[in-house]
Amino acid sequence: MARSKATLCTWLGCPGLLGCFLLGFLAGWFTKPTEPPPNSSDVYQNVRQKLVAEMKAENIKQFLRSFTKLPHVAGTEQNLLLAKQIQDQWKEFGLDSAELVHYDVLLSYPNEKQPNYISVIDDQGNEIFNTSLFEPCPQGYENVTDILPPYNAFSAQGMPEADLVYVNYGRTEDYFKLEREMGINCTGKIVVARYGKIFRGNKVKNAILAGAQGIILYSDPADYCAPGVDAYPDGWNLPGGGAQRGNVLNLNGAGDPLTPGYPAKEYTFRYKVNEGVGIPKIPVHPIGYHDAEVLLRSMGGPAAPDSSWKGSLNVSYNIGPGFADNSSTRKVRMHVHTNNKITRIYNVIGILRGAVEPDRYIILGGHRDSWVFGGIDPTTGAAVLQEVVRSFGKMKMEGWRPRRTIIFASWDAEEFGLLGSTEWAEENARVLQERAVAYINTDSSIEGNYTLRVDCTPLLYQLVYNLTKEILSPDEGYENKSLYESWLEKDPATEKNSYPRINKLGSGSDFEAYFQRLGIASGRVRYTKNRKVDKFSNYPVYHTVYETFELVEKFYDPTFKKQLTIAQLRGKLVYELADSQVIPFDCRDYGEALKGYSNRIYKLAKKHEEQLKTYKVLFDPLFSAVVNFSKAAAEFHRRLEQVDKKDPVAVRIMNDQLMFIERAFIDPLGLPGRKFYRHVIFAPSSHNKYAGESFPGIYDAMFDIESKADQHEAWEEVKRQISIAAFTVQAAAGTLKEVA
Repeated sequence: MARSKATLCTWLGCPGLLGCFLLGFLAGWFTKPTEPPPNSSDVYQNVRQKLVAEMKAENIKQFLRSFTKLPHVAGTEQNLLLAKQIQDQWKEFGLDSAELVHYDVLLSYPNEKQPNYISVIDDQGNEIFNTSLFEPCPQGYENVTDILPPYNAFSAQGMPEADLVYVNYGRTEDYFKLEREMGINCTGKIVVARYGKIFRGNKVKNAILAGAQGIILYSDPADYCAPGVDAYPDGWNLPGGGAQRGNVLNLNGAGDPLTPGYPAKEYTFRYKVNEGVGIPKIPVHPIGYHDAEVLLRSMGGPAAPDSSWKGSLNVSYNIGPGFADNSSTRKVRMHVHTNNKITRIYNVIGILRGAVEPDRYIILGGHRDSWVFGGIDPTTGAAVLQEVVRSFGKMKMEGWRPRRTIIFASWDAEEFGLLGSTEWAEENARVLQERAVAYINTDSSIEGNYTLRVDCTPLLYQLVYNLTKEILSPDEGYENKSLYESWLEKDPATEKNSYPRINKLGSGSDFEAYFQRLGIASGRVRYTKNRKVDKFSNYPVYHTVYETFELVEKFYDPTFKKQLTIAQLRGKLVYELADSQVIPFDCRDYGEALKGYSNRIYKLAKKHEEQLKTYKVLFDPLFSAVVNFSKAAAEFHRRLEQVDKKDPVAVRIMNDQLMFIERAFIDPLGLPGRKFYRHVIFAPSSHNKYAGESFPGIYDAMFDIESKADQHEAWEEVKRQISIAAFTVQAAAGTLKEVA
């Protein structure tokens, strides 16, 4: 204490010394370089630019080449090795963590000892024609092992014999035409349907409802060959021996068939394999168009009802049942021996922790598993994901962190029913419902090379428009123009053609559980075909052995600029969602969308004007709720513009309202007969899982309503669904009101 006093006295007794010190300090301060500290918006712009500039087309190309060298079907050793490779790279790139997360789910594989095929048999039961057991291997891959032959996962086993009936695409309306107009009964028959228009699982469900014993699926050149293009490897069309693999489940969002609603962990109760959700009870098998031509050439029965039932094969497309003339005693026999078995799958989950709001999550996820090499599906998406993770990792290594936490996911077993992503969503549902801001999907980044395709929640419309204006278009003839400009010119919206088209989210990829079940704002972007001109379904070699690295390099994206553009857009979406102070959602676009959807469903109902009057069906409550939502959205955004950005609590309150608006459209009871589809505004169509339907409860209640036996009961259900929709929209409007 005495020493302290002495020191203090010395300083007080030496004012000259103290003055000199202060003068020196001030001189030093004022003569140093005058660089103002960077403000937050400068840092923000700098990171945005660096993130995108870091992404390279060459890296995406190398990731694609590396990931497609060998087949990597879910549940196989090769797919686990690929998961470990991705995990190691994510750690190397600088993520805070990268873990393998496993589940034990029901998968389905061909029987190695008993191959699947289709036969034509004579009246003695002799097989006089058999379809191919495998696809001819593409050049350069002859020595690759473990290529599974074409099959439909989860098909029932069986060897049914019956007359054949051609059912066009196997859609609901195709069976209506056969049964109601042509008087053709499919009960006890084997049906043959061409791929395209709708999800293959819906084709199988429709065949079962029609009473068929089995269904054969084939790819018709009319749907899987572009005019004037050679078959692979000389072009990108489907060769005659190519056959599309794919699952034929009708899960309706359930995830693993044996553990619907719950994660498929060691402790989980499982149904018996024959009790699994959505597993078909009839055999299903895919064939190429060379084999299909042999079957269809001999068909008897009436001619195709019109040109929409005719493909491009050199056959008449007669309907059947059975064969004609000399072949009339012949039948078709199916040989399907596919096995379903519980198998371990692995997701890779990488985390980049947020600096300010670590309890708010942005998820960027896409699948890794493929049917064979996965040249386009999914690996153009997996390669893009890898480059996006690398770029984010580099920013983090240089000292940057996002405001919110980013979760990167490499999903397994998507091809078997979106299993990896759904199981993880189920295991983490409670946390995700509380903390997830958005989910961006990163499945295939190209399915064509003509223009951009976007499917997303209306909350993301403005963000997508703004970001596409910042990215250069990779399209020929659009040099120095933005992606937005090329997209708008090539694919304007039907109604608001001053904007580019944005589609409703249906299903068919890993966003399903996050959007349709949990109500997390979701979106997906990729390059696609010219939908006005290209009438072929999907891309021709979809889910075949011909989906190779060379297919992409030679024909779809030789410069890899289209994939780089998608990497930039997906990366920017994640960055804006993770790092903007205010979550960049716009509820006003939801109001506009709801107005359009309610008008559309009412227009559909007006086709039954007499019944609307008879059963006192009113849409007024729904229209009123939509108006109230639009008003609440406008008022919310007015308040949002005035919020004090320096008040973190005020900003957090508004952000939480934005985050939970999608959740407000979730009905915990789910849609009728589809309890895992809980979004009242959007659901996959009941007749085509790939397509999105708006106000699905009302739409399904009115579908084919005129043929319902009890009209009073049918229209009561329509009224109930209108009531649910009106309540949900009104309740969502309430969540946007000023916090009390």
